[in-house]
Amino acid sequence: MRRLNTFSRREVLGFGAALGGLVTAGAAAAQPVLSTTADAKRLVCVGGALTEMVFALEAQQFLVGVDTTSLFPEAARSLPSVGYSRALSAEGVLSLTPTQVLATEDAGPPAVLRQLTAAGIAVAVLKANHRFEGMLERVAQVGEITSRPQQAAALAKRLREEWVRTQTQVNADQARWMAQRKGAPLRVLFVLSHSTSQIMVAGAATAAQAVIEYAGAVNAISGFNGFKPMTPEAALAAQADVILGTDQGMKAVGGLPGLLRLPGLAETPAGLAKRVVSVEAMLLLGFGPRLPAAVRDLSAGLLGAMRA
Repeated sequence: MRRLNTFSRREVLGFGAALGGLVTAGAAAAQPVLSTTADAKRLVCVGGALTEMVFALEAQQFLVGVDTTSLFPEAARSLPSVGYSRALSAEGVLSLTPTQVLATEDAGPPAVLRQLTAAGIAVAVLKANHRFEGMLERVAQVGEITSRPQQAAALAKRLREEWVRTQTQVNADQARWMAQRKGAPLRVLFVLSHSTSQIMVAGAATAAQAVIEYAGAVNAISGFNGFKPMTPEAALAAQADVILGTDQGMKAVGGLPGLLRLPGLAETPAGLAKRVVSVEAMLLLGFGPRLPAAVRDLSAGLLGAMRA
């Protein structure tokens, strides 16, 4: 299991904000609306992965505010915060006098976005697509919004090259654990834990399932989309080989001992063998420019857990 870090109040709030937009695909996104005055652009970014893209394109000079999921890179944490992505206030955003709001599909409430548009602010809501190709599409859109199309093309090229190397590692790691398991797929249960009283598991159409599959494993839970509360019966029935969580979630439940005290988990194959992997939430679920690194980290973590 990865070493757990300490987190500030803003980081904890950011983790909670991230969950709404990262774990499930939202409603159909509006077409991006662009501010046309690049020299005077004042950008508010709502969505940690989008903020990462702005920095990756070296357009951070346009940023005047971010939401609480914007924790990477470190410089993003010093920017004014507009708060929780699903509970924006028009007054809070407008106080930063932005010309452009860049948001993920979980941003809201919708009435606030309409107020911002009515106030003459360009609002771009980018579609959630938990695929590598969807991430590249967002890179291109952010490049257009920040007047960095050439930088976006160069970043996409680097990411494609990195993705090839990532797939090579995943294939090698998968071959090792498949040999150990005589060809049986590795079953991974993603557990989302705000606290011991709020435990969810990931089904289909989630960032969690997508990243598990990219790492060469399969989701141990099936039959529903999105997230639902974990029951002891469902945890046992999943027969997970590995339990996957986030660093923040592990901290919330008290680390490995606290996780295995959750109903049903200790009796799973993963729990009995203490095969638990955790990754920082935005890295794992954000589907931003660090996606190749997230998949490599997860693949290596799964291999390590199976070797333990």
